[in-house]
Amino acid sequence: MKNEALKKLCGFIKLVFKAVTTAMGVAVVALSIMGKVDMDSAVMLLGIGVACAGISALMSGKDKE
Repeated sequence: MKNEALKKLCGFIKLVFKAVTTAMGVAVVALSIMGKVDMDSAVMLLGIGVACAGISALMSGKDKE
C-alpha cells in the first residue's frame, strides 16, 4: 500500500515538472511575441524549464531499473 502511494506521488511530481517545462516554453514564446520580455528573463525562464525537464527525465530513468 505504501509503495503504491509512493508511485502515485512520483507520477504526480513528474507530471508537475513536465507541466512547468511546457509552461516556461509557452510563456517565453508568448512574451517574446508581445515584446514584453528581455533576453535575460527569457533565458532564465527557459533554464528553469530545461532543469525541470532534466529532473523529469532522471525520475523516468529511475523507474526502468
